[in-house]
Amino acid sequence: MVKITELKEKEVVNIQNGCKLGYVSDIDINLEDGVVEALVIPGGSNFLGLFKRNNDIIIPWNFIRKIGVDVILVDISDNIT
Repeated sequence: MVKITELKEKEVVNIQNGCKLGYVSDIDINLEDGVVEALVIPGGSNFLGLFKRNNDIIIPWNFIRKIGVDVILVDISDNIT
């Protein structure tokens, strides 16, 4: 089990290209189903125009491959539009 506060301490890294996306600032939760739907990373720059909400990067939960001790590995293909 992982607490939200623990998620905020982990750096998010894309396994497709090794790009460090930043740290989790928030999460999106589906209150009806009680499941986490996405991680929110504050975006200083636009990451390929993907998952952009204002300046934030939105990482859908199904893109997360591994939550480790220090990092969260995500799989975001450069071909996603």
